[in-house]
Amino acid sequence: MPYLLRVELPDVPGSLGRVATAIGEAGGDIEAIEIVEKSPEGTAVDDVLLETAPGVMPDSLVSACNQLDGVQVLWISRYGAGGNLFLDLEAVETLTATPGTALDELIDLLPITFRADWALRVRRTDAGVKILHGTSAAPDLIDGEVAWFPLGRAARLEVPEDWERWTSTLVAAAPLGDDGEELVLFGRRGGPEILDSELARLGHLAALAVSIARAG
Repeated sequence: MPYLLRVELPDVPGSLGRVATAIGEAGGDIEAIEIVEKSPEGTAVDDVLLETAPGVMPDSLVSACNQLDGVQVLWISRYGAGGNLFLDLEAVETLTATPGTALDELIDLLPITFRADWALRVRRTDAGVKILHGTSAAPDLIDGEVAWFPLGRAARLEVPEDWERWTSTLVAAAPLGDDGEELVLFGRRGGPEILDSELARLGHLAALAVSIARAG
């Protein structure tokens, strides 16, 4: 069964090898690794896509990693998006191939690119927030007033507490265009936390999508 594990570890030679060995001894087989963030404090955050042998529980993988000095598993979940991690460069190549629909293509790619549950493209209008495009698992309605607009750069969004269908969902957004009235959003239910490096990537991809769409 495929799992995606997000782990924090010391950013020194040998750390990733120790984590890989621990995962292997616990019954996991690593398929791909992506560096998500490096901090000035000397730590790194990596996403590890792995397969488990029959009968192996995710708790055993977490315990094996957490026993290593300086290593902490931040999040683990089943990963049903396919057999590899979809990197930003692959997303840009897909957008470039279909410039006429680049903004909607971006939405379709975000859940895989950021290991999120859903994505939306929305715009503020006089009648409220209009959903322009969304993935199948995304909310189909945005109620009432939200203090999201205008958005100048990628950020984490505050979600109203009474939005039951958004409960325990972490949301990030980036502007599409200069006025900050049209946004791209992705949501994660339950985690992991949205990192600053992910916000920077989201903002970069959104800006690229806008440029590609305009050129097309």
